[in-house]
Amino acid sequence: MAFEIPKQIYSGAIKTVTIGKGDKAITLGGETSYPFYVFEGVMPNKPRVAMEVWDKNPGEDWAAPALEPFKDVAGDPVAWAQKCIKDFGAEAVALILVSTDPNGDNASPESAAATAKKVAAAIDVPLLVYGTGNVEKDAEVLKAVAEACDGFNLTIGPVQDKNYKQIGAAALAYNHTLIANSPIDVNLAKQLNILLGQLGVKDSKILVDPTTGGLGYGLEYSYSVMERDRMAALTQEDDKLQLPILNYLGQEVWKVKECKQTNAEAPQLGDQTKRGILMEAITAVDLLLAGGDLLIMRHPQAVKMTKAIIQELAG
Repeated sequence: MAFEIPKQIYSGAIKTVTIGKGDKAITLGGETSYPFYVFEGVMPNKPRVAMEVWDKNPGEDWAAPALEPFKDVAGDPVAWAQKCIKDFGAEAVALILVSTDPNGDNASPESAAATAKKVAAAIDVPLLVYGTGNVEKDAEVLKAVAEACDGFNLTIGPVQDKNYKQIGAAALAYNHTLIANSPIDVNLAKQLNILLGQLGVKDSKILVDPTTGGLGYGLEYSYSVMERDRMAALTQEDDKLQLPILNYLGQEVWKVKECKQTNAEAPQLGDQTKRGILMEAITAVDLLLAGGDLLIMRHPQAVKMTKAIIQELAG
């Protein structure tokens, strides 16, 4: 008698969310089993990778190996986004509005909206627009972006419990998707999804951003929260957690000392470029195994490695 592997029975499924528009639109979610457990369920939409683009030159804020592939376009977000797509096969672009940080350049909402509209008009893949995490400023900036980019079906965030009404209302008015961000807590993630639903935002317009830690810097905590999220969604029929997950990991990995220390400063750690790429790729794969559906990444080589793993696991 042949041995049969015992199989888990799942009573729930992850809902689908489509971002972007036209032929290059991406559908996320749809899983009926744990991540890549294709022997127990289906994974109709494999995880995707978006590449990070800043609206200003990162300069010394980025480790030299991460900036090197983009040094010729780093001051031009349109050219930068186009290079990510043409040269590195980006399936989506994440425009990070760093210039709007009130503790930095404090650029105006109107300026940020104009930049977002230029980038959206210049690319044919889905565009994510991400603020700085400042509750008050993001509310102003993302409202302006939503209005200026009417018709582009942007994915905008981070939306937090203190500004969800303002940003959510703008997304509803102009038909954009939201990135619901909570601080690494499954209950807070669920509560924010409920609040957005009460506002009128459909589940098909929400991605969950559980906040992401980098390798060695909180990744295990992020992993456990995402794991609990998927367990509740798939085996406990918690419909407010049955949403695709987004992880913004590029910034978390490349800001740590192990990625920023040069070969001269830390020769014992090996080549700086290789160690940074591997730290980002390993973080990405760990997040995929925890249930990530859309990753925002930075280095092209880490992206390439991660996409190869996705293809190998998802087929």
